[in-house]
Amino acid sequence: MRRRSLMVSSGAVAAGVFAPSILRAQGAKDFPNKPITLIMPWPAGSGVDLWHRAMGDAAAKILGQPVIIDNRTGGSGTSGPASMAAGAKPDGYTISQMPVTIFRLPHMQKTPYDPMKDFTWILHTSAYTFGVVVRADSPIKTFADVIEFAKANPGKFTYATPGAGSSLHIGMEQIAQKAGVKFTHVPFKGGPEGWAALEGGHVMADADATGWAPMVDSGKFRLLCIWTQERNARWPNVPTLKEVGFDLTLDSPFGLAGPKGMDPAVVQKLHDAFKAALDDPKVVELRVKYDYPKRYMNTADYAKFAKQQYDEQRVVVDQLGLAKKS
Repeated sequence: MRRRSLMVSSGAVAAGVFAPSILRAQGAKDFPNKPITLIMPWPAGSGVDLWHRAMGDAAAKILGQPVIIDNRTGGSGTSGPASMAAGAKPDGYTISQMPVTIFRLPHMQKTPYDPMKDFTWILHTSAYTFGVVVRADSPIKTFADVIEFAKANPGKFTYATPGAGSSLHIGMEQIAQKAGVKFTHVPFKGGPEGWAALEGGHVMADADATGWAPMVDSGKFRLLCIWTQERNARWPNVPTLKEVGFDLTLDSPFGLAGPKGMDPAVVQKLHDAFKAALDDPKVVELRVKYDYPKRYMNTADYAKFAKQQYDEQRVVVDQLGLAKKS
């Protein structure tokens, strides 16, 4: 009788050990069986938002379930991913766009997440084309004029960005450091607020991704420089940062991730769907429209790249004197 009890007990233990893996396998097989939420940490209507909506629609056709965009702005793009890390189940039904600020802010301040422990990397997708714009009626005609004004008027050159610690903020401060000048940063929650501030004369310039393109093309804004390796075919007369004397290429790469602990089989399904979505005609059309280069990396490569970004951002923050105090 005792032997039978031991056998039953052993069977129960075995069931307890293997049940989670069985459930995971079943869950991966059935995934997805309900809508997937894609957190967008930037404002609705911005270029990156519209591009991800198109990508979500394309991925939904493959996954067989809707991909719902949930805009959660703030924290220079980190509030949305942070909320996912804090409260989302690792079941694949909540994922997020992952801006490079996720790797930067932990070096600048205390954050509620650890980028090296709290996320499951799915795939890397793209990067931005950044540039600095002023109003068309501004006396500043070139980026050299920006530096000249800043040297003559320390701290009086004001510029907007999508947030403190954003790649635009860090980039402008790197430029200021190299030029030996002081700018005054005016952070906003996203591009549209910065463009409105520039249009209203509340700041002298706006540093952002190409959401400002319609204003440049219509003649409302003047594009002074872009931050890519080479000139952009849309604005062939606009110089790169390197051409105006700053050896910098800044493009703020990004991808998609979920909470920590996701089933690799679910990650693979999401990876495959969104990788295919990158080649969807509508997605390609918007990628070209908003100047996002295709920069695909698979799950393993993205995880390695995430560690590289985390280490590189520590160096940049230290060099600018923005590191948090121990």
